[in-house]
Formats: sequence, C-alpha cells, structure tokens
Amino acid sequence: MNAFTFYSPTLFAFGEGAEKRTGELVRQFGGHHALLVYGGGSVKRNGAYDAVTDALRDADITWAELGGVQPNPRSGLVYEGIDLCHRAGTDFILAIGGGSAIDTAKAIGFGAPYDGDFWDIFTGKAKLEQCMPVGVVLTIAAAGSEGSNSCVITQENGNMKWGSPKSDLIRPRFAVLNPRYTCTLPAYQTACGAVDMFSHICERYFSNTPDVALTDRLCEALLKTVLDAAPRALANPDDIAARSDLMWTSTLAHNNSVGVGRDQDWASHQIEHELSAFYDCAHGAGLAVVVPAWMEYVMRHDVARFARFAVNVFGAEMDYANPERTAREGIRRLRVFFAELGMPATLSEVGGNEKDIPAIIAHRREKPNGFPFGGFVKIGPDDMEAILRLCAK
Repeated sequence: MNAFTFYSPTLFAFGEGAEKRTGELVRQFGGHHALLVYGGGSVKRNGAYDAVTDALRDADITWAELGGVQPNPRSGLVYEGIDLCHRAGTDFILAIGGGSAIDTAKAIGFGAPYDGDFWDIFTGKAKLEQCMPVGVVLTIAAAGSEGSNSCVITQENGNMKWGSPKSDLIRPRFAVLNPRYTCTLPAYQTACGAVDMFSHICERYFSNTPDVALTDRLCEALLKTVLDAAPRALANPDDIAARSDLMWTSTLAHNNSVGVGRDQDWASHQIEHELSAFYDCAHGAGLAVVVPAWMEYVMRHDVARFARFAVNVFGAEMDYANPERTAREGIRRLRVFFAELGMPATLSEVGGNEKDIPAIIAHRREKPNGFPFGGFVKIGPDDMEAILRLCAK
C-alpha cells in the first residue's frame, strides 16, 4: 500500500426527510444568500425544489436561482452563474440534482472568486486556491460528485470536456441524500448511474499497487452491491432499500475512500470524455461501451487481477489451468450485466461512427499532456485507437 493523505470533510445527511435540514446546514456552513443550481423540471416534479426552498425559507436564507443545467454540463452556464454570484452577493452555492448540477456548482464556486476566466484553472494557467462553499441536495445516484474533490465541465469553445484539478477545496461542505428522490428517475438514467458508479470503482480496483487487500475487498463489496441493487431498482423503482444502496454506493465509489493507498487508472473515463464531447451521449452510456473494450485490450497486463474480478465480483469459477479463460469470463459477464441494464454496447449505439476515430484521437491530442494516460496501462494514440475499434465492433 502507498502512503496517503485522506481528507474528506463533507457532512452527509442521509435518509427520508433529510432535505428538511438543508436551510440549517447552509447556515451552519456560513451561508446567508444562496445560489440554487439545478437542471430541468425534474427537481420541481419530484418535490425536491419545494422541500429545499421551504427549508431555506424556514432558516431565513435568501436565494437566487440558476436552472437549465444539462447533462455533460457546459461552460456557458458556469459563466452565467459566476456573473449572477457577483451581482447577487451570493455567499453559498447549493446544487439540487445529480453530477451535472453539482459539477456546475463547483465550477461556479471556484470561478467566482477568481479574477480571470474560470477555464484558466482547468488548463493550468491559474491554480485553484479559493472556492465558495458548496452544498448538495442529491436526487440522482451516479457521479459521486457529492463527495468528490473534482468536477467535469465541457468548454463550449472547442468542445473540450475536461476534469478540473483535484482539490479538497471543492468538496461539498454537506450533502443531503434522500433516496426517495431517485425513485422517479427514468430507467435509463438509473442504469446510466449504476454504470457510472461501477466504473468509478473499477478505475481504482485495476491497480498495479501491491498489498492493497483491504481496499480490494472494499471495492469488491461495492461492485457486488451495484450488481445486486441496480436490477432491483429497475424492476421496482420504489424499492427504497435498493435505491438507498445505490445512493450510498455512488458516494463511496468516488469520495476516494476505496482508492487511498493505491495507484489508479482513469483511462476509460478519459476515453469516454471524448465520446460524450463528440456525441453528447450520457456519461454512463459511454462508459458501458468503453469499459469492457478497455478491459479486453489491457487484460493480459495482469490476468490474475481480471480473474479475481471475475471470481470475487461475478462469482465465476476459477480455471487454475487457464486463468485467462476466467479473466475473459468476467469481462463477458460484465457485458451481459450492462446489456441487462439496457445499456449500449457499441460506438454506433451512442451515436458514434468508426470513421470519427481519427478525429477523436486528434481532439484528445489538443489537451495538454493528452498522451499517454492511464495508471494501470499507459494508453498512447495507437492504444486509444485500438480500444475505440473494439468499441465499434
């Protein structure tokens, strides 16, 4: 196990009715005038918006609003939010929704105190040194941004979907998690969320670091929880036990509690960011295409780890005479699981085209230090092309 420093200061208020604490929590963390950041009409249809604004009103918190966050959140709304913060005297950012709303809130949070273009922090031109306090009322179990130290924004000038520098400054001060609000999600969104959290765990699980038995077991427990809970939530959207498991798994999958002390990969996410930049597909859908293809491509780097994945996560029988057969069986079972969730399996199913692969790779080259990437196996341009070709099959 590697040496590590782990600091995760987010307060989590979990359970039905937890949203009633939102106002007191904003005030607890120094807020008096909040900026509410949310997407379309779902938070109003499911009652989250009314519950949160009632709680703010009860705590004598005033607020301004910024709606219209889209999946794969865009820079334009971040600029709008920064301007609104300056004009309204905002001292707290409150996201209501899922990862896109939270990531937008985080970017506004560190963009508002910065004198220049917030995108300078993404490119490395400026350091992330300040962030307004951010809180979350979570309504989608997926991205884990409610507990993470990063965010992902698409810069519309150049269509660049990039992650911010990692910093504990942008971890939310609190996250309110009521799994009841996830019961009204469309099945496709629930499934995308399950793939997203599953992938976050895999990015940590596939590691070259030795002697990480504890976090290996924690990762496997979370992966098995997704395998169990996601089909139950799809079969019965009101299964609150399944929804609760998914909501807390999404948080643990990405607050890095299962990633400490081990090198991590993140190649699949880097490749998927290019797909969702090109095709505006749902992040989880893109990952469902990329992750099995990445596994197939890198599997021989550590056959034993992939065989362990097959046995300990999917319950495959170990073939000691031919461990590679077991490793491939785990990848096959992952593809089946994603298909049973209703997820796409090929590039064309997310709106892609094999003819675009050279342009996708060229777009990746535009990112500073774009190649190589990946901590488990270093991925260069030729490797990325090979993985995308596998995605096209």
